[in-house]
Amino acid sequence: MTLIYALGLLAVLVPAVLTPMAATRWAPVVRDGRAAHRLRVAVAGLTAAFGRTGAALVVLLAGCAAVVAICWPLGEALSRLEPHVDHPVFDYVHARRVDTWAELNSFYTALGDRYPLKWVTGVATLVFVVLWRRRRWWVPLVVLPLQFVVEQYVQAILATMVDRGHPPTDLGTYPSGGCARIMVTFGTIAVLAMLTWRLPRGVRVALVTLVVTLVSLEGYTRIYAEKHWLTDVLGGWIFATLLFAVTALAVLVAEGRVRPPAPSGGTTPAIPDRVTTAT
Repeated sequence: MTLIYALGLLAVLVPAVLTPMAATRWAPVVRDGRAAHRLRVAVAGLTAAFGRTGAALVVLLAGCAAVVAICWPLGEALSRLEPHVDHPVFDYVHARRVDTWAELNSFYTALGDRYPLKWVTGVATLVFVVLWRRRRWWVPLVVLPLQFVVEQYVQAILATMVDRGHPPTDLGTYPSGGCARIMVTFGTIAVLAMLTWRLPRGVRVALVTLVVTLVSLEGYTRIYAEKHWLTDVLGGWIFATLLFAVTALAVLVAEGRVRPPAPSGGTTPAIPDRVTTAT
């Protein structure tokens, strides 16, 4: 019994400790790495060809295809662990469930359901449209509802392709949609907040840490509430991270925040909003 509570505590402490560490040590390495350089070159080419809005749409569609390409074989691999990992974990948790703790977990895990997040998405959309009324106000108007729809359909595609079934107590399947919805919805809100205000670095890291912690705790509660197999949640965390990365990149491209590499000895060229043709 103590182990179950300890895992719940770790679901909060691990992301709270590792996320700031990753933001400090690993994020700069990734940002300045060769892959990031190639990404900026590709985005610059797309923006020159289609404008910022068109480039963002290409990034979103191609990114979603890449997420499916990665998470499909991952789901097939995780499905093979069901009798060896998922069933023993499910039986262990089921035999040690405590009503009060189960009620708390069920209350929290509902945060990842579609209904409450529809309200979160709607309210956030209205708030950011007002805040962005003097700039590209349609970006939050499109991005926030779109992220909700994209997560739903990409998850449905993966669930159909993997088709692994669900625990005997609920219909939750691979990948965990609750984890993905929290990550993409609140992560997108955090990105828009960072684009709206000049937040200090510590505040930005705190926002990211909060979102990651919410996702981690959602995974724990989905298992304790017997809505998902353990491997559904593990796959859901990976799916959530990848899909949020794609969504955030699309938003940054639409806002012109992904700068092309500066030429040797020169300055970074400006990013055009649309293609202009000389006559």
